[in-house]
Amino acid sequence: MKITTKLVTASALCLAVVAGPLAAQDASPSAGFYNALKGKKIGFVPIAMGFNETQAWRIAMERQGAALGYEVIVRDPNWSIEAGIQAIDSLIQEQPDILIIENIDNRSYNRMVQKSIAAGILTVQTQQRSEIPSDAYMGPDWNEMGRNAVEGMVQACGKDSGKNGKVAIIQGALTAPASLLQMAGIDEALKNHPEITVVSNQAADWDATKAYQIATTVLQQNPDICGIVGFWDVADAGIASAVKEANLQGKVAVITSGSGARESACDKIAAGDFSHYTSYNTAGQGRDLNAIIRTLLQTMPEPGSKPFDLVSPLIRITKENMTPSSCWTLEELAQIGG
Repeated sequence: MKITTKLVTASALCLAVVAGPLAAQDASPSAGFYNALKGKKIGFVPIAMGFNETQAWRIAMERQGAALGYEVIVRDPNWSIEAGIQAIDSLIQEQPDILIIENIDNRSYNRMVQKSIAAGILTVQTQQRSEIPSDAYMGPDWNEMGRNAVEGMVQACGKDSGKNGKVAIIQGALTAPASLLQMAGIDEALKNHPEITVVSNQAADWDATKAYQIATTVLQQNPDICGIVGFWDVADAGIASAVKEANLQGKVAVITSGSGARESACDKIAAGDFSHYTSYNTAGQGRDLNAIIRTLLQTMPEPGSKPFDLVSPLIRITKENMTPSSCWTLEELAQIGG
């Protein structure tokens, strides 16, 4: 009888030892986290897939999707608004759990954003916001970007620079929030700097060839100009080419902004093509986009009911403060993530 009692007691202790860790594991929040993401579908409609920003976002989302068990479905409209509307509409019919849209301007996708939310799909807007709010926005504060551009103008051409303060502005597309809001930030900041004179303000529609042509004409008409401000590094490579062709590199500052990709940012800063650069760090944006996906799939709010913003921090880069970690490459993101 005593032996039996001891065996029963020992067995109970063993079960308690085994059950303890199992019970703790079951109570862990990790199980709920993985279950919330496993098997889900994420639709993504960028402006186009042919440049660093959208490729970096795709790499980030697909890396996380592979690790957590969700699928990323990409539809590439390649800069076409009509194709973008068709791509978004097609994905709405497929009913993904989240639909991520990069707006080409502030109005073209308004109806599709509304349709996605009405269809019960959690909807995210990246980089540029339409007039219709969605569940989340991820991208820069374009007003702040404009104020940063003015800081670059003042540094290169302001009253303490010894220069004449003459600058030109070459925007992206006039209807794009990245242009509209950035220009508003510039106008606001320039009120405090009357020494800066804008001698030309034109739109290049995000096109490097058009930016080159505009810059070439501006330089011919204003041979004493101090600086040119562009709104996107990919297009502003055209500005840098025009300045170099006119033998004015180092004399005419080129002030720009962009993703912070090494090829289009740090390499050009090191070469003297760009003087003052504001990065919204697309590698970091990939992490932010992944955080939005994780948050929405775990909380599952009613689509359109609790919109929030995840604003990208801005990083100022010049030749003086640039370090090996100031920029990123797609190869690095593919190998080790952001």
